[in-house]
Amino acid sequence: MVELSPRRSAPPAPLTLPFGSWPSRITAEAVAAASPRLDGARFVGDDIWWAETVPEEQGRTTVRRTPRERATGSAPHLLLPTPWNARSRVHEYGGGAWGATVSGGLVFVEKSDQRVWFLRPGSDPVPLTPAAAEQSLGGLRVSQGRLLAVRELAGEVTVHDIVEIPLDGSAAEDAGALTPLTAGSDFVAQPALSPDGSMLAWLAWDHPHMPWDRAEIRVRRLDDENASGRRVAGGTSAALQPEWTADGDLLYLDDVGGFWNLYRLDPEGGGVEAIAPEDRDTGGPLWVLGSRWFAPVSNGVVAVRTHGRDELVHLSPAGEVTRLPIPAVGNVLVEDARGSEVLVSGSPADAPAGLWHIDVSDPAHPDIRLVTGGRWEDDELSPWLPRPRSFSIDGRHGVVHAVDFPPTHPQVTGPSDALPPYVVLVHGGPTAHAPGVVSPKTLFLTSRGVGVVEVNYGGSSGFGRDYRERLRGQWGIVDVDDVVDVARALAADGVADPARIAIAGGSAGGWTVLGALVASDAFQAGISRYGVADARLLAAETHDFEARYLDGLIGPLPDSEAVYLERSPLSHADRIQAPVLLLQGADDAVVPPSQSEAIRDALRAGGVPHAYVVYPGEGHGFRRSETVIDMVRTELAFLGAAFGFTPADVPPLALETTG
Repeated sequence: MVELSPRRSAPPAPLTLPFGSWPSRITAEAVAAASPRLDGARFVGDDIWWAETVPEEQGRTTVRRTPRERATGSAPHLLLPTPWNARSRVHEYGGGAWGATVSGGLVFVEKSDQRVWFLRPGSDPVPLTPAAAEQSLGGLRVSQGRLLAVRELAGEVTVHDIVEIPLDGSAAEDAGALTPLTAGSDFVAQPALSPDGSMLAWLAWDHPHMPWDRAEIRVRRLDDENASGRRVAGGTSAALQPEWTADGDLLYLDDVGGFWNLYRLDPEGGGVEAIAPEDRDTGGPLWVLGSRWFAPVSNGVVAVRTHGRDELVHLSPAGEVTRLPIPAVGNVLVEDARGSEVLVSGSPADAPAGLWHIDVSDPAHPDIRLVTGGRWEDDELSPWLPRPRSFSIDGRHGVVHAVDFPPTHPQVTGPSDALPPYVVLVHGGPTAHAPGVVSPKTLFLTSRGVGVVEVNYGGSSGFGRDYRERLRGQWGIVDVDDVVDVARALAADGVADPARIAIAGGSAGGWTVLGALVASDAFQAGISRYGVADARLLAAETHDFEARYLDGLIGPLPDSEAVYLERSPLSHADRIQAPVLLLQGADDAVVPPSQSEAIRDALRAGGVPHAYVVYPGEGHGFRRSETVIDMVRTELAFLGAAFGFTPADVPPLALETTG
């Protein structure tokens, strides 16, 4: 990043420039460099290990380590060298692609072959599972010295189970040496062994439900031949994350009361106890296998609670709740615990994602230390950061929650007689959550005079089950109406220029983008990243995890085929008049390129200005540095072309109208 001007004894008078054309020190390269994703963390001996993506190395996921008592300024050690890439394909979204053995070895799923490998630091990796094109593994967990994993076996019918992987390498060429531990469910996740190693607990659910609809905690004794086990929680609710305590009780999450709260039970038949219940969610949608929202510690439980924003709390055995003042307020996860110590990842309101080491020996005065990330490398960015403003509106389907990030620049303002252009940002999922934090991509826009609003439309997580289920049977209606209502509120309140409001989103967010362009004139431009255009095509082409997702969002096929046709933006693409930018990963298995290509062809036929960009080697979500750089530049150039401003530092984008 570069300085806009030399330092002066007094700040210069603000410069007035058109919105969207402001010069910025936030470059596309800086956005890519500030965008590594953290993927789990573990205590290993006297070290802390964590995984993160490396954008400049084609987005591969590596594992790093550092001493728990790292000296100030010392660099972490690279554990997993190039070209190894710890990434699972289970459920396509993966998660839990690595772990650590008691002896300090690294176990990981290699992206290219989906085998589990073992790496002793200083040696070359050796395989633990056989090469098998039909097999993917993920959700790795070393529990009581044993390596457990979620296995996905592709075939005419996709099968999921939990297996034990021998650590001695005996299964490296013999799939029969993998020990299946569960049976009888369409999907499984989050295996956990009891302290004495005699009992296994796990999460299970079946089609057509998603894990946030209906899921159950199952338990079996490993000496019992019945691998289906027995249900101990959930079933009609969405139970989540079983964890054993040191004394053999089972902790878990359940939303039976309308919010995910923490419960304790004796798996041998004792009663169930709610632990400090509150109208806030501890838990979230299980898109990624390694996600965890609480962990037992020596003096209670450390947990995440969410209602719009996340907070971290300590729950004592007596039910006393103490807030732990970490900087992170979004995407907070409790990654690991040992004794009174925990590792917590998340995003601060105004900084990139980070990892913190917290000692809760004294919950009122916790020792909180940053391990990695969590701050901008540029120490002088503070005046550039927009202050997020949470707000709610009364929409057509009830209250709608959103967060505003206004244009912000220390040296430039917009004309007094003009309002700024805005981008209404729609999260994917759709069962997901916009955390309301300043991402590098948001900062790239706001520093140039373009405002951003994130919308947690009806159906979003983080506000309880009723809010989440507002989208049941209403996908394409509630989400579209909510973003339109927010856009109109921005215009009515004099926040945004009503003639220059764009809408942007990826995956399910792309569906809402296209749907809003079809249904309303509230938006004058749209950006769809790997977005859904045809719901029937999605139902036919998507992977097993989401194969019945649309049953709840729209309705079951074939009975609801007419609804699918009516809701799909592709069916009404002739109504789109605003310019559209389509961005697509060539290797996307969740929303294949055929979706973007279909809407592109429709825009061509209608003579609508548009651009279509395909990124080779990218899947569902963009990880490579060069992709992120091109994406943010292209999006800004597109907004300039659509709204009539000239960005300061990106080349113009020519929009196509016909084939």
